[in-house]
Amino acid sequence: MLAHWSLAAIHLLAFALGFWAVLNRGTAFSRLAAGTAQARSVLLADNLWGISAVILLVSGGMRAFGGYEKGTEYYLYQPLFHLKMTLFALILLLEIMPMITLIKWRIALGRGKAIEAGRAKIYARISHSQALLMMLMVVAATGMARGFSFG
Repeated sequence: MLAHWSLAAIHLLAFALGFWAVLNRGTAFSRLAAGTAQARSVLLADNLWGISAVILLVSGGMRAFGGYEKGTEYYLYQPLFHLKMTLFALILLLEIMPMITLIKWRIALGRGKAIEAGRAKIYARISHSQALLMMLMVVAATGMARGFSFG
């Protein structure tokens, strides 16, 4: 019972961290685009965003397919789980462009070179959109927790 509870708590806390990190990253991108922030603030928020994503994947995988919750059958036939995974996939797809850019920034900064921040405003919008998608994932998760189904 304690393992189930701990895993659920870790999963929920990772959602909170991820939401805060991606929202903060978007704000840092906006400030960078306006010339009032440094790339390091974007990169710090991005690091936390990445850590939370790993924790979400591991804890979510364990909960859904590791025998810690309602069982694999429940999740595979639960429409809200499919919605949640679709939203997660959209978040990952949206992450491709910022991720590639931030890898390039890390390399450039490591070599003492300037970064190209011309698309920071676009990445701010992407990050804020990802935060919204995370909120929708939480809505789907609360429906799953209550056993809601579309049948």
